[in-house]
Amino acid sequence: MFKAFLWGLIATSSLAIGGLLGASVAISKKWLGVIMAFGAGVLLSAVAYELVFESIKLAVGSGFPAFGFFAGALIFFGSDELIGSIGAANRKSINASHGSNLVVPMILAIILDGVPESLVIGLGILETGAVSLAMLIAVFISNLPEAIAGTSGMVSGGWPKTRILTLWFSIALLCAVFTAIGYVGFEHVPDSWLGFVQAFAGGAILMMLANTMIPEAYEHGGKLAGVFTVLGFAVSVGVILVERMDQVHRVLSK
Repeated sequence: MFKAFLWGLIATSSLAIGGLLGASVAISKKWLGVIMAFGAGVLLSAVAYELVFESIKLAVGSGFPAFGFFAGALIFFGSDELIGSIGAANRKSINASHGSNLVVPMILAIILDGVPESLVIGLGILETGAVSLAMLIAVFISNLPEAIAGTSGMVSGGWPKTRILTLWFSIALLCAVFTAIGYVGFEHVPDSWLGFVQAFAGGAILMMLANTMIPEAYEHGGKLAGVFTVLGFAVSVGVILVERMDQVHRVLSK
């Protein structure tokens, strides 16, 4: 369990790193958009190959992956709408200004984004005994622009630097706890339900990408957002292929 917590903390440590960068260094909106686009591409690949495809392998013929995928997307959509209605609709917006009255909505929104990713890291360790490097990189990279953009809004809203960093580090710790829960909580769950959980996370992450990260990336990164989304996807696929080189060799030798 501690190993899962540690890997989860490494993946979400980019929230604290992004918060430090956002509070200390002026990064142009265009580059924030480009970084966000790269992170979105990495996550798209992780959803396709690490979550949805693996969930189908686990629960083939059961229908659980399809049900989980749409359930995750719909529940994320509803939760996002609810949290947005209380003040955190623009949590990933590079232009947003977050006042002190938005602390609770912001925390809820960031947890909503981070929990599915954190759970599947722990679930992956449970299934294979090792962390998925592709998923780890995907979560780490995608968290950076979110934290930088969120921090720029907090700075505009008058938040002190220590408060900003404390918030991001606390959320990183909480997400790491969910990674440990993903490892411990599903230990005796049948494969069909594991497939459901992975597909659920995939649907939730894809909804988040389509509704928040990708539009924001394009608004500020312009046409370069498409280029870096493709690059992020390609890098993630490359990492997955390296991780599964033995499987690739078996396929090529047939």
